[in-house]
Amino acid sequence: MFLENLIAKINPHLAEKRQKSRMKLNYLKSVQNSGYSEGGASRRKNALKGFRANSYSPLEDIDVNLDLLRQRSRTLFMTSPIAASAIKLNRTNMIGAGLKLKCRIDSQLLGLSQEQAETWERKTEKEFALWAGSKHCDTLGLNDFYELQSIAFISWLLNGDAFVLMDYEKPTPYMPYTLRLHLIEGDRISNPKSSAGYVSLNQKAENGNRIFNGIEVDNKGKIVAYYVCNTYQNGSMLAKKEWIRVQAIGEKTGIPNVLHIMEAERAEQYRGVPYLAPIIVVLRQLTQYTEAELMAAVINGIFSVFITTSDGGENMDFDGSIEDFQKAYETGDYQLGAGLINYLAPGEDIKMADATRPNVNFDTFASAMCKYMGAALEIPYEVLIKSFNNNYSASRAALLELWKYIKMRRSWFINDFCQPIYEIFLAEAVASGRIQAPGFLKDPALKWAWCKAEWNGPAQGQLDPIKEATAAKIRVEQGFSTRERETVEMNGGDFVGNVTQAEMENKKMIQAGLKEKQ
Repeated sequence: MFLENLIAKINPHLAEKRQKSRMKLNYLKSVQNSGYSEGGASRRKNALKGFRANSYSPLEDIDVNLDLLRQRSRTLFMTSPIAASAIKLNRTNMIGAGLKLKCRIDSQLLGLSQEQAETWERKTEKEFALWAGSKHCDTLGLNDFYELQSIAFISWLLNGDAFVLMDYEKPTPYMPYTLRLHLIEGDRISNPKSSAGYVSLNQKAENGNRIFNGIEVDNKGKIVAYYVCNTYQNGSMLAKKEWIRVQAIGEKTGIPNVLHIMEAERAEQYRGVPYLAPIIVVLRQLTQYTEAELMAAVINGIFSVFITTSDGGENMDFDGSIEDFQKAYETGDYQLGAGLINYLAPGEDIKMADATRPNVNFDTFASAMCKYMGAALEIPYEVLIKSFNNNYSASRAALLELWKYIKMRRSWFINDFCQPIYEIFLAEAVASGRIQAPGFLKDPALKWAWCKAEWNGPAQGQLDPIKEATAAKIRVEQGFSTRERETVEMNGGDFVGNVTQAEMENKKMIQAGLKEKQ
């Protein structure tokens, strides 16, 4: 008490501070049995004493670390079989050979009959196929629209996000449409005059807007522009780095100039996180462990001979090939190799450790790690490692669980990439007169009705085709589904096209006398 009074006289501010600390401590003691204070927020449990968790804004938690996450994600994709499996599995099941357009205009709102709507949809699909199936839709002239889907999707998973710049070129006799797509990786969207791996937390544009890792936002947080670098910041090319400000949306047309493909996990997050980010640590260690086990097994399988003689092998004859013989003591180069013989100097000896490889526990341990990583990536273990050793019900349950995830992520990709590009294409087609869509350029509601579409990709697949077909037949007969939907979900086909083709085939079968007319 005397000490407290003395401190109060000498330094009143310090005394007040100590008093507040005591009051806070007493308060914490009084509520220590309340809510999470005895759970995940406990400060007394031994299991949590070393758990010092800090989290800040998305810019500080994500953007500051994004460059390193990208580099590690790419390296694992190129060096780890599990990482490559996870990325390519996503690409193959969600995109496959490319998501195909199926127009679904709102004929009721547009005042069209069913026949008129089907005629318009068929014509529009053919016009889109003209553009999408050509490499002229790519600014670089390398890929058609369906191949660009695959590249954009892999880039999204590897880097956390992907960007598409809208370019326009003059129409030509072989390509009447001017729209071109320029796909770039997330590295090229960065703050002006910044260096690789560095993200300024307080950079501002000339107009006063803030810039978050290459994305300019206004005072409400809305994206207004992107800063595109002409090269990779950490690249070895000698090109001078320059940034161009690209407005997000055209002021007069309202058409996007840039498409940003990403998955947000937090509010006010402007850049995406690589798909492999949650498992980088485990995946890297598993890869190293696998390489070590493989090398140990290789070494254990090598047959090498070390001979010690009194004269270092000077008087010994050797009838083998020259590649299999060496006097290691002369060069100091002791090697292991298949059938390799090393002669040692007098007094030298070799002690070989028992590698006991291959390790019988390797598969069990690696499988357990793959299960944990698969859970984090929302990929069932059986699908991740392409091994279906369980019964039919378990394997089907794994595929059904995977399909929930595939439909969700495919929907995101369609909303960020396929549908916006189709709407931009359709606007040009209508403006140029190649497609007639009354009210498209005047009424947003009519434009929405004309733009409605579905995008069909790889089907779920079947473990037992007979059971799957029977179930589909029952769903159609009971009105739970339609033939068109079942056709798409079973094999990604076109029901109307199938019926038309079947009608033509039946006629030819009758003409050939292979089938009776009914």
